[in-house]
Amino acid sequence: MEFRFGGKFRLSRKLADGAFSEVYLGINVLKNEEVAIKLEKINSKNPQLIYESKIYKLLYGQRGIAKLHWCGVEGDNNVLVLDLLGLSLEELFRSCNKKFSLKTVLQIADEIIPLIEMFHNKALIHRDIKPDNFLTGIRTNANQIFMIDFGMCKKFRKGGSHIPYREGKKFIGTARYTSISAHLGIELSRRDDLESLAYTLLYFIKGSLPWQGVRAFTKKEKYDRIVEKKMSTSIESLCYGVPIELENLLRYARSLRFEDKPEYSHIKRQFRALAQRENLLYDFVFDWTILHSHQTVRPSRREEQKNDHIGRLRASSIDSAIMKN
Repeated sequence: MEFRFGGKFRLSRKLADGAFSEVYLGINVLKNEEVAIKLEKINSKNPQLIYESKIYKLLYGQRGIAKLHWCGVEGDNNVLVLDLLGLSLEELFRSCNKKFSLKTVLQIADEIIPLIEMFHNKALIHRDIKPDNFLTGIRTNANQIFMIDFGMCKKFRKGGSHIPYREGKKFIGTARYTSISAHLGIELSRRDDLESLAYTLLYFIKGSLPWQGVRAFTKKEKYDRIVEKKMSTSIESLCYGVPIELENLLRYARSLRFEDKPEYSHIKRQFRALAQRENLLYDFVFDWTILHSHQTVRPSRREEQKNDHIGRLRASSIDSAIMKN
């Protein structure tokens, strides 16, 4: 039996399983175009797709946001049909032996900072900024970066007023990249997305973060040890050997008050000045661009590699990882 959603989107092969949903390669049978189809059981314990579809509608037409083609309920599934994207920055990072050049890190920052600013201008905070939640485009958009996974985002401004400062909140985010405030149960705001961005960029340029690989018998113990390590690791130590601009970003993010609006343009200008000082050209040539152009592929596997590159969408890149390091 052929499964179709919205009358024109046919399921093809499964791309990934996630904690809350499944992701499939799909085909728009009217246009013969590939799409991504995300399915979630309507009786899911933590349903997210309906909420996520509202965020996609709110962000429709924004650069770096995948187009929402259709959403609805079919049978016992909530369904989201989106543009098909490429690999996540985490996958590309691994393909480059877990080390990006300064040029690639600065070009990534130049793409991500405006995305976060746009998100915040819509009165939204993402609350799970990490490498898995940024994907490259495909074909003509292959060197553009897209933000995904809006299941945990939240409105920080309601009725014109900023949400109030609160403590005792449940942990949310991905432990490796989330802010210290998230670990301490403090309500998240714009500053926390920036702190997560700082950890992400440091991860890219250093290859790892000091709190990776923490061992414990329980998740709570593990997260307690992670935040202890975050708090005990000085910014100077964490940023040793990297350009001062990355250290400045982390210091700035941690210095912001709960309701402060970040100065996105200032951050972007600092990184651009660094690129100019190091004679680095923003030409949309990333480390993975060079790597893939140098790879030789047997003709019999060329199409297979292409499909793997443009078709793979990992559920870890799309589903929320609420309790994950």
